Amino acid sequence: MPAVEIRPGIFWIGVNDRTTDLFEGYWPITQEGVSYNAYLVNGEKKALIDLAKGFKTDEFLTQIADVTDIRQLDYIVINHMEPDHTGILGILRQLAPHAVILGTAKTKEMVAAFYEVTENVRVVEDGETLPLGPHVLQFFHTPYVHWPETMMTYETTQRVLFSCDGFGGYGALQGAIFDDQYPDLSYYEREALRYYVNIVAVFSRPVLRALEKLSGVPVDVVAPSHGLVWRQNPGRIMELYRRWAGYATGEGDPAITLIYGSMYGNTEKVMNAVAQGVSRAGVPVEVYDVARTHISYILPALWLNRGVIVGAPTYEGGLFPPMAHALDVAVRKRVQNRRAAYFGSYGWGGGGEQEFRRLAETLKWEVLDSFTFRGGPTLDDLKRAEMFGENFARQVR
Repeated sequence: MPAVEIRPGIFWIGVNDRTTDLFEGYWPITQEGVSYNAYLVNGEKKALIDLAKGFKTDEFLTQIADVTDIRQLDYIVINHMEPDHTGILGILRQLAPHAVILGTAKTKEMVAAFYEVTENVRVVEDGETLPLGPHVLQFFHTPYVHWPETMMTYETTQRVLFSCDGFGGYGALQGAIFDDQYPDLSYYEREALRYYVNIVAVFSRPVLRALEKLSGVPVDVVAPSHGLVWRQNPGRIMELYRRWAGYATGEGDPAITLIYGSMYGNTEKVMNAVAQGVSRAGVPVEVYDVARTHISYILPALWLNRGVIVGAPTYEGGLFPPMAHALDVAVRKRVQNRRAAYFGSYGWGGGGEQEFRRLAETLKWEVLDSFTFRGGPTLDDLKRAEMFGENFARQVR
């Protein structure tokens, strides 16, 4: 895509990535892709805000050349040091050696550590302004959104917020960059939620602090480093982030995430009966097979829904490994304060439920009910499973 002017003298110069399978080496984006959004403020002084992943160097440099001579850059603003934002920095440094790199104090340390760049790097203070003529940049430190060095940059005359990972989302841009160019935003909002829970959710309190810091700043355009540029309704993505951050301490929506794993189909049979009971109670339920669904796609439901039902067999005296992994990621992402229940099968001895309860205690989940069965489920077990699901759903509702 060519450079796009988002406001007079302010250009999007991002690139799409549809070939990386795993974002951060872990989160799947094979189908969705991702964009690396960077921006060029082209005034009397020229500032490049955010960069891109290293393997997109040629395309990225072409984008800059659409607007200005790369050698004429005066400033390179580093909002965030993660390599998907800065991978091109080494080459850019060679092409524009006189450009001053701007960032927080921790950014200066990281630029040296990641790229061995120590010259022409300047720390900007929280709230500091930088006149570019006619544009003016202002810098807001927003630590842990989502690394400790992160900041956001604000162009004061056009009221554009370059928010870096804040307010971003998965999903390559499909021929257009603005929110008003997509009649159905549900896809990008869903991918923004998955991105938030995968990448940012563990830092929900810093997200809320950043939103509070920005509460008095008039924003006409939200320009993040990944995903859509929000110009028609910039408050929409900011409010979604505020809402999602609130789930870190809230109890969630009156709905249930049913995650299960089954080795030979016995636990799956009971899962279907449990789900039937939940539905009979009129409570929404989302069902995921943890052995076949990456935790990236499960986390949004765990983050939003008040209730969690875990169905997994005992495996070698412990919890079925794919389930143990899913819950371990939930621990890492601090999916806390949920109401939970457990069911599962065993062959000659238990142990799955005990490991689940240990993990649930770490997660601060309130375990309301459980049942186990040996071997294959009987008709009585399936009837019991229906009642188990219905009773739990009523407690969640």
